[in-house]
Amino acid sequence: MKLENLASEPKLIKVVIDDAKIVEEFGEEIEFHVFDKQPLDKFIQFANQKPGESDFPKLLAFCKEMILNEKGEPVVSDNKVLPTKVMIACVQKVVEQLGK
Repeated sequence: MKLENLASEPKLIKVVIDDAKIVEEFGEEIEFHVFDKQPLDKFIQFANQKPGESDFPKLLAFCKEMILNEKGEPVVSDNKVLPTKVMIACVQKVVEQLGK
């Protein structure tokens, strides 16, 4: 196989938050999108995050860039924030997706 056959543009994939408590509170599952693969520099930035409270702000900032709408635009910005429990669920889903 040629290496060039493995190279492709990232594609948006839908991620669903289906946690029972969130569905109960908001009345339905919550969807957002992420790219199916990330540039190596972003992945290394993620991989270098150490688990712990002191690194959570860095992880949060990193994940904010990856939580996208169906057009590939960031959902969270300087003037738009998510409810805390939803943001934490999004971060968990982003981390889960990057681990694949």
